[in-house]
Amino acid sequence: MKSTPFFVLAFLLSSFFHAFAVEEPKTLSIGAAAPSFSLPATDGKTYTLANFEKAKLLVIVFTCNHCPTAQAYEDRLIKLTEDYRDKSVAVVAISPNDPKAIRLNELDYSDLNDSFEEMKLRAAQKKFNFPYLYDGETQAVSKAYGPVATPHVFIFDEKRKLRYQGRIDNVEKPTKTPTSFDTRDAIDSLINDRAPAVETTKVFGCSIKWSEKENWLEKAKEEWAKEPVTVEDIDVNGIRELLKNDSKKLRLINVWATWCGPCVREFPDFITIHRMYRGRDFEFISISADDPLKKDKVMEFLKKQQASGSNYQYTAEDKYHLIEAIDPKWPGALPYTLIVEPGGKIVYAKQGSIDPAEIKKIIIDHPLIGRYF
Repeated sequence: MKSTPFFVLAFLLSSFFHAFAVEEPKTLSIGAAAPSFSLPATDGKTYTLANFEKAKLLVIVFTCNHCPTAQAYEDRLIKLTEDYRDKSVAVVAISPNDPKAIRLNELDYSDLNDSFEEMKLRAAQKKFNFPYLYDGETQAVSKAYGPVATPHVFIFDEKRKLRYQGRIDNVEKPTKTPTSFDTRDAIDSLINDRAPAVETTKVFGCSIKWSEKENWLEKAKEEWAKEPVTVEDIDVNGIRELLKNDSKKLRLINVWATWCGPCVREFPDFITIHRMYRGRDFEFISISADDPLKKDKVMEFLKKQQASGSNYQYTAEDKYHLIEAIDPKWPGALPYTLIVEPGGKIVYAKQGSIDPAEIKKIIIDHPLIGRYF
């Protein structure tokens, strides 16, 4: 059989990947007019360019909930808005992301996705003093502006011509001091009717989640379905070792059973949390309290849930020994959930169904995990 020339294979592969590549919108050029918009905001209002017509300068920041870089700049955006509020500078934030195009493992630095409802939660949590607009439905506005990453700043003058686009400053980490305050410098220059010394900078952050990336989620589901699911026997001594947590990871432990209705209903939430944070210093462990003879039923359930984390089944019949080994403070009803730090300190314990949002926030705000790089 005659082999295919290398250059032909290279061309075919290039054509294949090009066909599935996401074409990035062109970033608005300096001097261009501000594209119009009409977008819903987290405060219940709809905003257009006309809402900001009295401002001498309009600062539009494309940002989002989930990106660690975007989160790192939230407090600085709040301070920026506060500092320039009385200087005829309006600040507005726009989330460009399609939440359906974000894989769970891309949420590993956040407790929230980029849906409009979750944007409302974030705005309330952080007490945003600027309008926070949602463009994830059509992304038409974002494509007109062409942000490269979150956050990405666009500053328009009184005639709504673009005078600066780029980063906020040159240091992402909130605990360090920037040496170049590009956005503030541009605002100060324009307030005083001077051209910014720097009109354009590169930006650093998370890529925009264009709707064309939604097929990535289907690929992720296919990958998860292929991951092996196992369950190991565990006794009281083994449980005590788990609770000591000699690992360097934050450990989420759920005690459940196939016959427990609340356990079965909430188990998918644990799988979601596992998929979100397993790339960090975190692990999820499930312990089945089913009868030791029901291992097949336990395994069937775990496979259906695609529970590819660490799963155990308690091997003894005396459940009171299980209760004491897990947590002497536990009255005994299922489900029971713990978060255990390295070294064995229990920082969360709950009998009954969990609140997934609460668990995610506890995890991401723990010093071992964190929201920033």
